[in-house]
Amino acid sequence: MKKHNVLLVCGSGASSGFMAANIRKAAAARGLSITVNARSESTVEDYVDEIDCLMIGPHLASTLPEMEEICEGYDIKVGVIEQAAYARLNGDAALDQILAMFGEA
Repeated sequence: MKKHNVLLVCGSGASSGFMAANIRKAAAARGLSITVNARSESTVEDYVDEIDCLMIGPHLASTLPEMEEICEGYDIKVGVIEQAAYARLNGDAALDQILAMFGEA
């Protein structure tokens, strides 16, 4: 598995910060190499050169088309974190979702 660089976005970056930490813990427990950072959705354009996966908080699902457009032309997987995983800040479930997007689940 190649190292993935994931950007998590939510409104302010607060809840996604906890989620990012839990995904990092889940990846470390599995011996996976993954970088996960959390930022506000307004900063996505600043990171398109650095990431290969963009995960959006479920409360921002309506921004998915806009986020896909920002990532167009880059090799970036874009998805919405499943509500159940996000609500519980379940890093394992979110990591499974990320890996599935790359066909590595």
